[in-house]
Amino acid sequence: MRIAVTGQAGQVVTSLVERGAIAGHDVITVGRPQLDLADPESVARALAAAAPDAIVSAAAYTAVDRAETESALAYAVNGAGAGAVAQAAKALGVPLIHVSTDYVFDGKLDRPYRETDQTGPTGVYGASKLAGEQAVLSTYGENSAVLRVAWVYSPFGANFVKTMLRLAGDRDEVSVVADQVGNPTSALDIADGILAVVANLVSHSDPAMRGTFHMTAQGDASWADFAEAIFAESGARNGPSASVRPIGTADYPTPAMRPANSRLDCDRIAAVHGIALPAWQGSLATTVARLRAA
Repeated sequence: MRIAVTGQAGQVVTSLVERGAIAGHDVITVGRPQLDLADPESVARALAAAAPDAIVSAAAYTAVDRAETESALAYAVNGAGAGAVAQAAKALGVPLIHVSTDYVFDGKLDRPYRETDQTGPTGVYGASKLAGEQAVLSTYGENSAVLRVAWVYSPFGANFVKTMLRLAGDRDEVSVVADQVGNPTSALDIADGILAVVANLVSHSDPAMRGTFHMTAQGDASWADFAEAIFAESGARNGPSASVRPIGTADYPTPAMRPANSRLDCDRIAAVHGIALPAWQGSLATTVARLRAA
């Protein structure tokens, strides 16, 4: 299968290239300058030239804090840009998988969020991603799946795992927020899930397979819990390690407010698509091992 993916260097994009090749798919990355989400005409041209059997909308403006002062750009890329990808997919008549985020919720619930729960982003990034979801579903909801993911890490790019290992390289103790909880999720596992959804949409016309789904790893943790697990895995491989000092969100202020609860309920994607991503602990071990080997 020929799959066009928007973006070139992100964690999910890079993981899709790796996992797609293993699964025997031809994954084509389409990014700037040929495709610029802030330029809708370039989106249509670049995706048409790729001649895909399916499209994965993975490129996004992801600078959560900077979005607070670059709101116009965030909305142009994450909102209008996502809509342009949906228009291109509709013109080509191919399924679209759009990658979204837990940041569309305010994080105030005391249980994992379901797809039917009320959205309520607390910052520009989340609001712009929600605008993208709405643009995709209003433009091409009949053949699109929106996949909300969270707390993404991998051997690629910049992410929490790599940051913790870097910090442990020059200090004995690292302060980490302990009152935000979510589902740490490997981008490689996300890629496997996306490829499974792509195959289902290409093979089946069932409307139930379209719409919004949550897709994260099994199990949850606070950022402090996650950091402790990272250091344990690294230390077991003679890598950098440190002790964790739990702190509160108030002790680490940021321009954008983070959800206190980012946990996502993934029952729907399991029931409809037969997808259940692995527990985060095992995937973390694999990621740390790869980083140590590199």
